[in-house]
Amino acid sequence: MEPHTITQNDTTHTDPHLKRALTNRHIQFISIGGAIGTGLFMGSGKVIALSGTSIILVYMIVGFFLFFIMRAMGELLLSDLRFRSFADVVAHYLGPRAGFMLSWSYWLSWSVAVIADVIVVAGFFQFWFPDVPTWATASVTMGLLLILNMLAVKLFGEVEFWFAIIKIVAIVAMIMTAFILIGMSYQSPEGVTASLNNLFEKGSMLPHGISGFFAGFQIAIFSFAGTELIGTTAAEAKNPERNLPKAINTIPFRILIFYVLSLACIISVTSWSHVPADRSPFVELFLFAGFPAAAGIINFVVLTSAASSANSGVYASCRMLFGLALRRSAPAFFAKLSRAGVPVMGVAFTGIAMFCGLCLLVMFPNVMELFTLISTVSAILNLYIWMMILLGYLAYRKKAPELHEASIFKMPGGRATVAACLSFLLFGVWVLSLQPDTRMALYVMPLWFIFLFFSYRSKKADVDPSAYRAVN
Repeated sequence: MEPHTITQNDTTHTDPHLKRALTNRHIQFISIGGAIGTGLFMGSGKVIALSGTSIILVYMIVGFFLFFIMRAMGELLLSDLRFRSFADVVAHYLGPRAGFMLSWSYWLSWSVAVIADVIVVAGFFQFWFPDVPTWATASVTMGLLLILNMLAVKLFGEVEFWFAIIKIVAIVAMIMTAFILIGMSYQSPEGVTASLNNLFEKGSMLPHGISGFFAGFQIAIFSFAGTELIGTTAAEAKNPERNLPKAINTIPFRILIFYVLSLACIISVTSWSHVPADRSPFVELFLFAGFPAAAGIINFVVLTSAASSANSGVYASCRMLFGLALRRSAPAFFAKLSRAGVPVMGVAFTGIAMFCGLCLLVMFPNVMELFTLISTVSAILNLYIWMMILLGYLAYRKKAPELHEASIFKMPGGRATVAACLSFLLFGVWVLSLQPDTRMALYVMPLWFIFLFFSYRSKKADVDPSAYRAVN
């Protein structure tokens, strides 16, 4: 493959194209919003109960490897600006079957994650209105998100910007509150004293043994799902050569602040043994400290965080359908754009699928039980997606060595780092087989990939290899 440089004003391609309307501010905060997901606000209570203080190490390990996966993705996307997303990269280097399966899997992963997020929104809404059924709140939330995603992408960027601001302010406020409580050695009505010693108390590191430590990886992996969203915004980002590297290189800092430090503060104030497994530890920290009004505010913040994650999911899933349609691996009407440059048919189809998924609320009235099931499915799909990005990188190094040599954003460590990351992702799959509530999803998901395999074969004649890359 020969190197190709393209400008934003190049209009030689006749395909419909997305508008580059996302600025550096939008990209930076979309990437922050992707890194701060529902898994942190809602699922961290369960993993602290399972893993104790070792959950901090779990998030550091997952974040370490994910950073290098994102670096590989960044090098691939910047090697040719005609790539709309990492799915186009995989289709180009690993073939149309791989691109087809990755794109549909990414669509499903976000569709499933959005269902989990709106269910969480409904659960937090019951903090104020316990008599309102979860299905009603979840349905209204879904409808509002679909309407929002029918509008211009710049508006999506603005909404995500402010959602991210709310998340950041909430986490910083929680961290500052924790520092104050630790500094004054606050003692709760339950007799727990806020202290850094709670991080190191006897039995806190592995309270349930090594199995509890491994169990923490499921929610941690789900928590980081969405970090690759910056690779989906590539087609709509202004000046991607500058903005994408900046967003990717700040990932370690975000992990340290928003995950490691915030979880350390929660455990220091409440002690791991007093963190409820079925509720948000962020809300419980303020209730624990005797600030019910502040707990209500944080509950609102967590609710908006879940809505933000769901909003990103609708955006990402319909963009994948757009790319599939351009590659003729999905019905052509998914490539139809509105005057604002939004793939409206993709949004509509994704919305219908998500509303069908909400019917699970009838089968699983327990919000946390359903959240665990759906988040596990999402985690499995994300492990697969990250693996395909890494395999695409290896193929890129083999087939286009000249592009790698010319890259100004090379993946640190190259092939050796990729091998380490692939080993970790396989470890992640094995971990999901250890717990009964995650094992069920792991056993069922191969049916999805078998379905995709045969679906691709039936559409093979319609695939257009020339559409792997398109001018934006």
